[in-house]
Amino acid sequence: MLPPVRHLLFATSFSLAVLAGTVQAAEAPGITDKEIVIGQTAAQTGPAADLGHDVRLGIEAYFKEVNAKGGVHGRQLRLVSLDDGYDPERAANNAKQLIEKDKVFAMLGNVGTATGLAVLPVMNEAKVPLVGPYSGAESLRGPDSGLIFHVRASYSDEAQAIIKSIANPAGRRLAVLYQNDAFGKSGLADVERELKRLNVALVAKAPVERNSTDVAAAVDAINKANADGVIMMSAYKSSAAFVRELRRRDPQSFTQFWAVSFVGGKALASELGADGRGVAVSQVVPFPWGDVLPVVREHAKALPADAVSFATLEGYIDAKVLVEGLKRAGKNPTRDGLVQALASAGKLDVGGFAVQFSPTDHKGSRYVDLTMIGKGGFIH
Repeated sequence: MLPPVRHLLFATSFSLAVLAGTVQAAEAPGITDKEIVIGQTAAQTGPAADLGHDVRLGIEAYFKEVNAKGGVHGRQLRLVSLDDGYDPERAANNAKQLIEKDKVFAMLGNVGTATGLAVLPVMNEAKVPLVGPYSGAESLRGPDSGLIFHVRASYSDEAQAIIKSIANPAGRRLAVLYQNDAFGKSGLADVERELKRLNVALVAKAPVERNSTDVAAAVDAINKANADGVIMMSAYKSSAAFVRELRRRDPQSFTQFWAVSFVGGKALASELGADGRGVAVSQVVPFPWGDVLPVVREHAKALPADAVSFATLEGYIDAKVLVEGLKRAGKNPTRDGLVQALASAGKLDVGGFAVQFSPTDHKGSRYVDLTMIGKGGFIH
């Protein structure tokens, strides 16, 4: 006896729907029945190695927690992290490998501005979203960055906070040490823009090459200008070399130093040692050695005490934001589904630290805090 036509049609439609869902899941790159593969390109060697290393540690620590609880919709999270040595060409090649060979679903916690700009066209062509790049540059927040979701404040936000902290900037002789690349030039422009509002001009602008600690010319230029305050828009190795050399030349100098978060506060303090006392650093995540916020306490428990840093906390928060997006993207996520889930998320509180996204604004945070290197570490 033949089944009723309506039953046959229902059974066929149901089978096709199940099959379509299975095909959709199978076709989404980086998604299998058992795992979700996420990619990262960041320096693990070279002058910016501590930053890439620490961001990766924070991501892996949170992924481990999530996986221990069953993963996301039953899938385990796996991070594929490639070393780019803070070199743009290597970063672009890494992105191609992650997308074409490793078949990552999304990218997370990439480190650097010039490296980020090199990766941007690669990820845009493949329509791969990126969460939490370790850069505050406006060049990664433009009209072609719709697949990027920022979890940190911009360098402009940090420049504002630093300049607001300076008593009577009009009465100071301020200079900028800047890395001669997209990051440093962006930061220099941010500082100049903020000072212009106060009708204050820099007395010197001194470049240092990326991945270099040759700061002799920069020290000469800033000494010649008789600067009494220097805002540093450079990585920790070059910033440390600059502070150390300037203080070596004039041990009695009263020059003040400020650095933005990209310097990697813990790495800078370690690099400078006793020469670091009094150097101020703006931060874009909460104080990682505090115990007030839930996310800070969770992060501290997830890592060995000596591994905790501002960068590990940032990586941990980046991972929490991505995981929340993955949960909202559903049991059979697609890249576009992840983008839509995050873009429509509104305010996301990940444990006392909140980011907020909308379809037209992916700049999730403007949080900036100021810290200072003291005798025994950072003073909050």
